[in-house]
Amino acid sequence: MQQNNNDIQNIAEDEISLKELILKIKDWYRFLLTKWLVILAAGIIGGTIGVVYAFMQKPEYTASLSFALEDEKQGGGGLSGALGLASSLGIDLGGSAGGAFSGANLIELMKSRNIVEKSLLNSITVNGKTQSFAQYYINFNELNKNWDEKPLLKGIVFAPDADRSKFTLQQDSILGNIYASIAGANGLLSVAQKDKKISIINIEVKSTNELFSKAFTESIAQEVSSYYIEIKSKKARQNMEILQRQTDSIRVELNGAITGVAAAADNTFGLNPAMMVRKTPGTRRQVDVQANTAILTQLVTNLEMAKVSLRKETPLIQVIDRPILPLKKEKVGKLKSLILGGFLAGFLTVLVLIFKKLFAGILAD
Repeated sequence: MQQNNNDIQNIAEDEISLKELILKIKDWYRFLLTKWLVILAAGIIGGTIGVVYAFMQKPEYTASLSFALEDEKQGGGGLSGALGLASSLGIDLGGSAGGAFSGANLIELMKSRNIVEKSLLNSITVNGKTQSFAQYYINFNELNKNWDEKPLLKGIVFAPDADRSKFTLQQDSILGNIYASIAGANGLLSVAQKDKKISIINIEVKSTNELFSKAFTESIAQEVSSYYIEIKSKKARQNMEILQRQTDSIRVELNGAITGVAAAADNTFGLNPAMMVRKTPGTRRQVDVQANTAILTQLVTNLEMAKVSLRKETPLIQVIDRPILPLKKEKVGKLKSLILGGFLAGFLTVLVLIFKKLFAGILAD
């Protein structure tokens, strides 16, 4: 019996609490209704600000370029056997350049300061005027608006293909800031691999200038391609160049030895067969001819293998999709800005009114 009385009392207390909550909500509702004009005015002002923002905001243009990597050295085949045989004989033909720039490393390479700054110093032609990407970026973003008023920045210009090593401290600082705005967190440049199982990489540049987005995306791809190919084939190219120099040198020696044999034969023409000492120079030159011929034959063989190795080590970067004008355009709509601005302003006004009343109640107590 006592348990039933306690349950009834708890239910009654819960009902009282619920009634109090409903009454409180009604009180706040009535209070806010008395302030409807203030809330409406705030909403109208917020909506107006949103529309003005939509008008003033510059649209953003996104350029996208995708490419695939094809590296022949992954295939192996008969050439791998030939290179292995050459290696076993102590002949280094540059058979592997390593995987330093594969997968995620290649993506980081594209966003590196070295590649981005090289791309920024490449040239772009706009309305018949050739300038660097860095200078074009500065101009359309009006970064140099007040530079003439600052002695250290006055007259700074980034010429196309300028020598990076001769930049001043101010130029380094400006270029560093541009790099941060492009490749930093939430920057203009984004690079991603579409799928870890395939070697297709996508480069995107988003900016308020349509031409810059398109041209800079292509410039980044070109710089990465050149740098990647140079690094991947560097060892094989060096070996080929060494073999080429050795082959040219031995060929010169062989030609000289052949000429020496002919000269010695002329000097001993009609000589008494019993005088063998006079024939010694010709015999020596004949030995040189035979030795150089054997060496040249081996070098030519190795040189041709090195050329094949270089072609194998040179990866193919095949562009799949290029950015095409007009680019994808992104801009906040006027209606969306109106609704969002009005809602936020009205909501903030309600919060201010509620806190103001609560604070006044605390002071009254």
